Amino acid sequence: MRPRDKGVPTRSPYLLTSDGVRLSAHHDPPDDGNTSLAVVVAHGFTLSWRAAASRRIARLIRSGAGVVSFDFRGHGASGGHSTVGDREVLDVDAVVAWARLLGYRRVATLGWSMGASVVVRHAGLPSDHAPDAVASVSGPSRWHYRGTPAMRRLHRGVVTRPGRAVVRHLFGTRIHGVGWDVEPDPPHVAARRIAPTPFLVVHGDRDPFLPLEHAHQLHESAPGSELWVEEGFGHAEIVASDDLVRRMVAWLNASAIMPR
Repeated sequence: MRPRDKGVPTRSPYLLTSDGVRLSAHHDPPDDGNTSLAVVVAHGFTLSWRAAASRRIARLIRSGAGVVSFDFRGHGASGGHSTVGDREVLDVDAVVAWARLLGYRRVATLGWSMGASVVVRHAGLPSDHAPDAVASVSGPSRWHYRGTPAMRRLHRGVVTRPGRAVVRHLFGTRIHGVGWDVEPDPPHVAARRIAPTPFLVVHGDRDPFLPLEHAHQLHESAPGSELWVEEGFGHAEIVASDDLVRRMVAWLNASAIMPR
């Protein structure tokens, strides 16, 4: 059984968010044609669905599920400007809606780093396009953390005008002029509202950006969530092992509840 495609583009369309931002998105059908589950992949800061790390993740996922990838606002071929975790929930909402239009019976979200914070917030907000399971990898539990050199560098790239210019020049990522001045609910607050949706928190014990306290805060805030602490794992999709990705897909397949 293949995803239905009558009137619905199945490869690389542009989607429109509820606030009018045009998103670049891409669909990789599952290798076996089974439309039971689609995984919406939310990339990390400065990446895109076309990045080599993102395409590797998609190839691994499609052995067990369909893959719907996209560029967050301000990233890659999408329009708009990045708000680093605030209005990006509207991006995820639009992509989950498209995944359901493609004919998948269940849709899970898998977020990496910044994308992890977004899928947690999206799952904790009221929506007509709620996911059926959520996995957060290498995500922050709260905003504006500056406790590591890597996060202090990231902040300089986001909150200062010269830093935003450098990020745009080096990575093509366009950050909103107010930088990181917004104050949406932090992920650990949103996590309290995810239940009963299955929620997996994954974090490495060698993450140079965010120490394990972030994973524990997310897990402890979310009733019924599951926590995997990965030995030797650093940060996000660029260094995630093939084995980790396959185990997460198996968890999503086993845990995703049917749409409510």
